[in-house]
Amino acid sequence: MSTLTVTKRNGKTENINLEKIHKVITWAAEDLDNVSVSQVELKAQIQFFNGIRTTDIHETLIKSAADLISENTPDYQYLAARLAIFHLRKKAYGNFEPPHLYDHVRNLVEQNRYDQSLLDNYTKAEFDELNNIIDHSRDMNFSYAAVKQLEGKYLVQNRVTGEIYESPQFIYILIAACLFANYDKATRLDLIGRFYDAVSKFKISLPTPIMSGIRTPTRQFSSCVLIECGDSLDSINATSSAIVKYVSQRAGIGINAGAIRALGSPIRGGEAFHTGCIPFYKHFQTAVKSCSQGGVRGGAATVFYPIWHLEVESLLVLKNNRGVEENRVRHLDYGVQFNRLMYQRLIKGGNITLFSPSDVPGLYDAFFADQEEFDRLYTMYEQDPSIRKQTVKASDLFTLFASERASTGRIYLQNVDHCNTHSPFDPAVAPVKQSNLCLEIALPTKPLNRVDDPEGEIALCTLSAFNLGALDNLDELEELSELIVRALDALLDYQNYPIPAAQRATEMRRTLGVGVINYAYYLAKNGVRYSDGSANDLTHKTFEAIQYYLLKASNKLSKEFGPCLAFDETTYAKGILPIDTYKKEIDNIVSNELTYNWETLRKDIVEHGLRNSTLSALMPSETSSQISNATNGIEPPRGFVSVKASKDGILKQVVPEFERLKEQYELLWSIPSNDGYLQLVGIMQKFIDQSISANTNYDPQKFESQKVPMKVILKDLLTAYKLGVKTLYYHNTRDGADDQQDDMDDCASGACKI
Repeated sequence: MSTLTVTKRNGKTENINLEKIHKVITWAAEDLDNVSVSQVELKAQIQFFNGIRTTDIHETLIKSAADLISENTPDYQYLAARLAIFHLRKKAYGNFEPPHLYDHVRNLVEQNRYDQSLLDNYTKAEFDELNNIIDHSRDMNFSYAAVKQLEGKYLVQNRVTGEIYESPQFIYILIAACLFANYDKATRLDLIGRFYDAVSKFKISLPTPIMSGIRTPTRQFSSCVLIECGDSLDSINATSSAIVKYVSQRAGIGINAGAIRALGSPIRGGEAFHTGCIPFYKHFQTAVKSCSQGGVRGGAATVFYPIWHLEVESLLVLKNNRGVEENRVRHLDYGVQFNRLMYQRLIKGGNITLFSPSDVPGLYDAFFADQEEFDRLYTMYEQDPSIRKQTVKASDLFTLFASERASTGRIYLQNVDHCNTHSPFDPAVAPVKQSNLCLEIALPTKPLNRVDDPEGEIALCTLSAFNLGALDNLDELEELSELIVRALDALLDYQNYPIPAAQRATEMRRTLGVGVINYAYYLAKNGVRYSDGSANDLTHKTFEAIQYYLLKASNKLSKEFGPCLAFDETTYAKGILPIDTYKKEIDNIVSNELTYNWETLRKDIVEHGLRNSTLSALMPSETSSQISNATNGIEPPRGFVSVKASKDGILKQVVPEFERLKEQYELLWSIPSNDGYLQLVGIMQKFIDQSISANTNYDPQKFESQKVPMKVILKDLLTAYKLGVKTLYYHNTRDGADDQQDDMDDCASGACKI
């Protein structure tokens, strides 16, 4: 009987060698606990036939190992990952060993896959030194889910043919090389090496636009784009055009459409009858969905409007499955804006009066810039019989908001007064009027009247995150803060800007948003929990350190390069810090004692400024947390094994140190209420200068009627407001499905998922 043959990757055939297959699995299993080479081979059940392709054999073995990932055998996620790394390197290079960095870069620059500036900025000798910095063995530290996300979203590839051109460590070293190219040649290689170590050891997590884009000819890496629309056709059209440009370049969009006048408003002195908000929201929806973002993600946006808008009862149901296409705009998400007066009306059992912003001069601007003036104007307009209005019981309107939020999960909340009173920006000159797709950005905007409007302001925010689980102590944050602030600040000058209003705003404000991943693991390994207050002190100390060191890093950068041009429009310029403006209700749940020398920092900031108007924001970090084998952002995990759907199939990932810390983790649906979580968010918000992607979570089974009482949902909204929480993101309801399944991935369709 003749020996079976295999077809190799290069098309050649040779006799099958089962021992070779066995050796590869044995190599992948080295130093891993509770994994079995024979189990992988048995589960694979490969049906050999003459001419079988080695790639098919390898992919079957990878899937076999991935299918064995479980709570009891978590290390199969590393065995599967190593097999996958072996496979992708073979696809990229034809060999397991990666090429020399210089040869690799030159090859991909010639193919127009890497940016020519890499060869222009670095000599062959410098590439030799950079090559020596790279530790390709760190590829073996990825989990299987991480490798599949790298393959799906980050590695430079031909998305039509599936060809891959690089392996992970090249991403990290080349991002650093691109960002620090303009630094002093005598010191930049040291800086690149330090940054490379921080990101390749998962201490710093980078967002999707940076990971997938930097080193390529595409130069737009801001995760979040905030576009404000004015109340005119010119502004609406300019907004739509800006949406298309930024969606096509991988950004998640926030659209402030609150100023658009209500249905039936007069146009040109009554010459025409205004069609209201919904047709224009549909226009924005078409713009958002017009581009696929290069195959990395689909377009997504959140539209913001005030709770007192005359059309609010129609706007709140736009995602509702009932109704017809004419009165629904289901493929956008919505952020509804509240302030103190709206909550007071609810608490006192009063009414909320609805207006068209066009009918009440000054009210819309005061809603953000001046709460006392808003109260005065609002009550004045309520008493003016000549102004068109509608009166609704506050409890009815809040209930409608809460019920639509509960049924869709995707009607969000923004407390605009907190976004302006506890803000890095002076609301008198630079009010914050909106957030972004994932509700963690809070930046000033100005509407465009045309795409090249010199008065418009499109806010961009460039994101990153610290991996709390990778920290040995909080002092590490000083070095990590300097690295990430330098890198992100350099990125602002490195990237291109398709719209002048975005470039001007970035040059003026230089806004950054550094967040965290792996918070749940951080709590577990420190033996504290979400629900019982035991994590409050640790959280206070941690987020104090984060904001302190970020500010210190930006102040140091300001001494070198000068402050951002609009530093005088920040509260920091007046010596006002986040520790001065937070809601003092927080002092009732955690000590207000501070660890760091804030007074010296305050003086340094007033004297030397800040390079960046903002520095912190807590984002969901769905994808990048997987790359670091970390838990999502600040969220508790739904299960010890997360099971996430991707285009490559189901990806299983086990929480860090599961076997040692199983009893310490607090799973989402075991948390009795939102109280402890919201307290922690409030503590974080004391220090975070932008906002936080915070969720509310409900298990109907915990209530007698098997339904979540409306009074519980409304209580949580009031609690969040009382604690100074600026925004609320998802409303999650346990639906009885497998707790391990986690398929809420809307930010995978918008870049803020970092």
